[in-house]
Amino acid sequence: MTSPADPRGTVATPPAPDLVGRRNIFLNLFFGRDSSIERAHLRILRLVALGIVFENYDIGLVNSALPQIAPDLGISEAQTGYYTGAVRLGGLASLLLIPLADIIGRRRVFLLALIGMSLGTFLTAFVQTPWQFVAVQVVTRAFMLTGATVAVVILVEEFPASQRGSAIGLLSMLGGLGYGLGALFYAFVEDLPFGWRALYAAGAAPLLLMPFFRRSLAETRRFERHSAERGARVVTGLRDWLAPFVDLVRSHPRRAIVVGAAGLFASMASIAFFQYTSYFVQKMHGWSPGHYTLLLFGAGALGVFGNVLGGRGSDRLGRRGVGFVCLALAPLFAFAFFQGPEAALVPAWGLFVLCMSAGDVIVRAFAAELFPTGQRGTSSGILIGVQAIGFGSGLLLVGLGTNWTGDLGRMVSWVAVTAVVAAFALLLLPETHQQELEEISPGR
Repeated sequence: MTSPADPRGTVATPPAPDLVGRRNIFLNLFFGRDSSIERAHLRILRLVALGIVFENYDIGLVNSALPQIAPDLGISEAQTGYYTGAVRLGGLASLLLIPLADIIGRRRVFLLALIGMSLGTFLTAFVQTPWQFVAVQVVTRAFMLTGATVAVVILVEEFPASQRGSAIGLLSMLGGLGYGLGALFYAFVEDLPFGWRALYAAGAAPLLLMPFFRRSLAETRRFERHSAERGARVVTGLRDWLAPFVDLVRSHPRRAIVVGAAGLFASMASIAFFQYTSYFVQKMHGWSPGHYTLLLFGAGALGVFGNVLGGRGSDRLGRRGVGFVCLALAPLFAFAFFQGPEAALVPAWGLFVLCMSAGDVIVRAFAAELFPTGQRGTSSGILIGVQAIGFGSGLLLVGLGTNWTGDLGRMVSWVAVTAVVAAFALLLLPETHQQELEEISPGR
């Protein structure tokens, strides 16, 4: 391709990319000192991460405030797994929304998700019964997971091949600030007016930022090219909505099944552990909400390095190997947390977070990278739906096992072993790091 010429006949030099300086220690942690990041890419990352902060805020509240929510709504200890498992099934409802990202665009669906999850979090503050809580949270979770999924797709399509994993890892870390924000507020739950309900009412904040998101977030260049090639598409019936699913099943069934298996078993392990950490340390070890918050901020800092390992580590060493090691080791730390001495609680929690954070980054990267542009949103959406089944199944197993054995800690530990199955599933996938998306999966 020749460079465009100016009116005087000289060849115009393409403008140099606007790069972020390498002295940024925080960015060097994720991308390395030898990596240059375009400012436009960093701007996109900040935008989608800001939206994901609010998603993780709501998810973190369910985990942290369960000891307060359960008695207020009349939920017994044995029933917590059933109700929270039902909430997690909201990921299945996201399958109604995420395919639209392959039809009407990433930007529109991401903005819709922000509105839906903000309203849902706010309405949760007013529920009066367990099933009202489940119903509102299912809808909210569908929008939250849609937003998180589309955010990953946006980064995968916009960042260069050498930085895709690092971008997803940084997104996960920044989004994790939502957990920290929720944990910080939760430390004062006993002093807030209306208790845990006040925490959910604060979830309406993203609505105030919608004008900013609408102005700042653009459609991805890959989707724009894809739309120009195929022509405008609209959803006029069930056939149009199902088209991305049908295309995916016909073109890449094996990849979809293996990625789904990895997501299913990893999610069973993670939800069994994270859902009951607050409950376990407060009920079994007598910790206060403030002490649990210190656990999240202290040992949880290791989760940052899990995102670095899953992102930058897999960009350099390969997705499969890093993912296998992290997911295979995670159950050891679950056993140490729930069945070891009290002195093991903090390091075991941090190391489990590190391993599962890295594994999650890698599974999400595979779900987006292994499929062409016209199926990328749908493939990531299927992962979310499968993970929702995993969340529900994991909590169901914990609930049934606890009723049978009477030992919550033991059941959580054994359900966490499912992460090993996810580790082996990753070995069945083709390697994707350092490859352009069009090389990994040609086609539209």
